[in-house]
Amino acid sequence: MSQKLNEIPVNVVNVKEDGELEEVLLYAAHKKVYPRWINGFWNKWRIFFVFATQLFFYCVPWIQINGRQALLFDLVQRKFYIFGFVFLPQDFIYLTALLLLSAFGLFAWTTIGGRLWCGYACPQTVYTEIFLWIEKWVEGDRAARIKLDNAPLSAKKLRLKATKHSLWIVFALWTGFTFVGYFTAIRDLWAELIILSVSATEAFWILFYGFATYGNAGWLREQVCKYMCPYARFQSAMFDADTLIISYDQERGEQRGTRKKGSDYKAQGLGDCIDCSICVQVCPVGIDIRNGLQYECIGCAACIDACDEVMDKMNYPRGLIRYTTENALEHKYPEKDIAKQLKRPRVIMYALLLSLIFGITVYSLINRQPIKVNIQRDRVALVREVEDGWLENTYRVQIQNASEKAHTYVISADGLTGIKVEAEGKGRYRLEPTATTDVSVRLQVAPQHAKAGSHEVHITVKSLDDANIHVREKATFIGKD
Repeated sequence: MSQKLNEIPVNVVNVKEDGELEEVLLYAAHKKVYPRWINGFWNKWRIFFVFATQLFFYCVPWIQINGRQALLFDLVQRKFYIFGFVFLPQDFIYLTALLLLSAFGLFAWTTIGGRLWCGYACPQTVYTEIFLWIEKWVEGDRAARIKLDNAPLSAKKLRLKATKHSLWIVFALWTGFTFVGYFTAIRDLWAELIILSVSATEAFWILFYGFATYGNAGWLREQVCKYMCPYARFQSAMFDADTLIISYDQERGEQRGTRKKGSDYKAQGLGDCIDCSICVQVCPVGIDIRNGLQYECIGCAACIDACDEVMDKMNYPRGLIRYTTENALEHKYPEKDIAKQLKRPRVIMYALLLSLIFGITVYSLINRQPIKVNIQRDRVALVREVEDGWLENTYRVQIQNASEKAHTYVISADGLTGIKVEAEGKGRYRLEPTATTDVSVRLQVAPQHAKAGSHEVHITVKSLDDANIHVREKATFIGKD
């Protein structure tokens, strides 16, 4: 199509040999993918992971530990309850450790198993699979869905589409509700929802997350994996020739071609691939695995199940499409030795890093004190002399009970000879689970033991009902002549 340059509504214009301008389309029009249902070994694993991940997601918020939600991220109170542990903002180091473990774990897993995470446990994959189950249940398998979409509008089509989208919306909204239930106690949220008294913030996030689930799993689907997910773009940096990938064995499969079952196809110059294209029909991202490894491939193995089923029908060996590695496919080592390649340097490095971070984190959690103490000096009066001639410094001590049990705490001090503690409530304080209190503490020292200048002292807060709970913090005592 030739026309003037300023009239062509595209980003790129190609100049032909005759000098005319030709429109070049940069993006292919999106074609809806209709994945065909397939049974098989790997499909059973996908179903297992769908149920395992969603049972965790939907059920855990309803589980109670010590009378409190087992997993709750209370952003308002800045307290995070994780299976009996209570974490406060001061415990940010554990979030850092979690992020490091997740990052290096993803790198290690990708180096070993490619995109198995994407194919089996990624939320986008899991919710797309659930929405496809609903779609198949309402509209039928691949051929029926294609026929329905191509059919003119009718009462039946309207009914089926309305039913499907209604189920999608209900499921998406329940997903949004559950998501918010990790940040607002889900039992309280449910009670508010029943009487339509949820806050504007809670309502917004329920609708937002529900809309995101509905849009991503119902409409965008494979486009999220292809165009929006950054993992698909940088995964190649973590792949090597020993990474497990889904591959089509060209050496065995080519030349492709149709044939009769039982015929001598090798005499016809054909390979094992009968060119049925079922591997393409079952692919949730709509690619042809026979064209080689592609960044769109999520490693779900639907094409393996489909091809194995065809091979069984043709009485050919399974494995024309299979999990393997580039080096194994090129016969650099037998496929039975794939597991031995785990000893390569990159994997060992990731394993050592993960072990180190995990070990330090576990050790820290085991020895973590379920109490937080913050000490601040009174800077208005650094030191004053009390009636008996002793010198006194005043401190503001904040005590946080970072456990799910009530404790009684006592305050003591050391560091200077004869140091005494004068505090509110005779230095004993009972704190309910996750409670916080601010205490005014006065340290008194005889003048002969606290000459002019600063002296290091320590304030200890310990539990009377559990000797293992105690914190000793450094402070400064100001003396004078």
